[in-house]
Amino acid sequence: MSDVERDFDHEVDVLVVGSGAGGLVTAWTAKTRGLDVLVIEKAELYGGNSALSGGGAWMPNAPEFLRQGQRDDPERVFAYLRAIAPEVAPERHHRYLDEVTKLAAALEATPAFRNGFFWAKGYSDYHPEKGGSPLGRGLWAAPIDRRELKEDGAALRGGTSRIPGAPRGMWLTSVDFHALTHLRWRGWSGKRTLLMLAWRTIQARRQGLVMMTSGAALITRLRLLLRAEGIPLWLQTPMRSLITDADGAVIGVQAERDGTTLRIRARRGVMMATGGFESSEEMRDRYQPAVGKGWSSGSPDNTGDGIRAGQTVGGALDLMDDAWWMPAMQVPGGVWPLVAERAYPEQFIVNSAGRRFVNEASPYTDFVHAQLEGHATGVSHIPVFMIIDHHGWTHNIIAGHLPGLPINKEWLASGLVQRADTIAELAGLIGVPPDALTETAERFNQFARNARDDDFHRGESAYDRYYGNPDYPNPNLGEVKEPPFYAFRLVPGDLGTKGGLLTDENARVLREDGTAIAGLYATGNASAAVMGHDYAGPGATIGPAMTFGWVGAQHMVAGPQSARSDEALVVSGDRDR
Repeated sequence: MSDVERDFDHEVDVLVVGSGAGGLVTAWTAKTRGLDVLVIEKAELYGGNSALSGGGAWMPNAPEFLRQGQRDDPERVFAYLRAIAPEVAPERHHRYLDEVTKLAAALEATPAFRNGFFWAKGYSDYHPEKGGSPLGRGLWAAPIDRRELKEDGAALRGGTSRIPGAPRGMWLTSVDFHALTHLRWRGWSGKRTLLMLAWRTIQARRQGLVMMTSGAALITRLRLLLRAEGIPLWLQTPMRSLITDADGAVIGVQAERDGTTLRIRARRGVMMATGGFESSEEMRDRYQPAVGKGWSSGSPDNTGDGIRAGQTVGGALDLMDDAWWMPAMQVPGGVWPLVAERAYPEQFIVNSAGRRFVNEASPYTDFVHAQLEGHATGVSHIPVFMIIDHHGWTHNIIAGHLPGLPINKEWLASGLVQRADTIAELAGLIGVPPDALTETAERFNQFARNARDDDFHRGESAYDRYYGNPDYPNPNLGEVKEPPFYAFRLVPGDLGTKGGLLTDENARVLREDGTAIAGLYATGNASAAVMGHDYAGPGATIGPAMTFGWVGAQHMVAGPQSARSDEALVVSGDRDR
């Protein structure tokens, strides 16, 4: 190879590919420890799935918890992770728990995150019966005005927190949403919440506020960290391939910017933070054939680029059949993830045989696992149907529809919802056996009267009860008896895929033989999840993504992974992505 072919167009210590929470934390950590850093992002917007998410981060023993007197025994938390994800190397669990607290403290010490986290106390871990905390270990980024980003605010993905159908300027946090689901549209607490939202709207209009909440707030704050450190973020710069040396060490990437091919050298390492493959039809068909197109709530730009590039240079893959599953409604114009709706009392969910198959209020990944497992038996579970009576419809927020408003005509026209005066008639409209659906309704109603679900134990977990109705003896059980009845069509959606490059406790990408690929790191959904096939609690995607970005950056700080500029270089897997 000639000297010209060995030349690089740009050199840095650390190159981060992807601009979600994991990538931005990687860049900030490396820069604050003295390294030269560049972030490249293929999309025209930054933030990835993190910006579109609820924005929670599962961070046991973070300073915010300690200030409120909530201290966890680290061994107890470790035992919880081993109980839900025994297939994951224990070293990764130990490292996560050792470092997540340090990361949270480091973020809180910055101006961008001063008073920047809040605790949704009572939003339980997803498996309190296995050692999860019923009070929850998730933290959320506090609301922030997007105008603080100045010119960088325009490129923020998901850069609005407007409530669908709500007045301009109204915004809410996850805690506010929980309060709204408990309003039942009566009583002083409901009026107080509505007055608060109205006051926010007035304030926002008077002051010109553009308030970010949830994932958009988290990414806003992380972007402010990058601005403060002078870290460049190149948008519309897709990675095309990894560059390796003669020994197989990753020493850079080949990318494209403004129509020009660039060779970017990374002296200490490349962090792959490109997200999952939820928007790649080819990879979905190969690894998750039961999943249909357009069911994901993830970024349309997540097409598995980093996973394929890492595999090309020898990286091992794991958990490729799995995702951060989320049952969803295909509403006109997109998908609506179902979190709270499945916990409401006056509803149950059935398969094509007209039978319940799962605790409807269970954690969303568990719900879809049961849906996919049931579908594999030959009884169709794609779609399934949520059966709601008129009282449930008029007393709850359903897919953003507020009680008291007419049903959306587009929903009826699209087939998302069917409506009938009897359960048997409703069964005919959705194609399930009328006798079976009637029997299921009668059995469910008996459970509701007894306040105990003998089939699936709905309402026994603190997680179930979080979005339930506290006015009921069992917050998650209420009879489905008041006509008309509604049937909503649900598909197995997701928040993103969770399979990817297998990494070690230092976030280094591993080969099939367990050895690390020098210079290559991965975090977030580009890596196989540290949560394995399960989900510890709210924020168990973003918490690990940020933590292993922090860990990987510090490992790069410890020493260069490759300093062999005079050796032959190989461009691996040069293909359009």
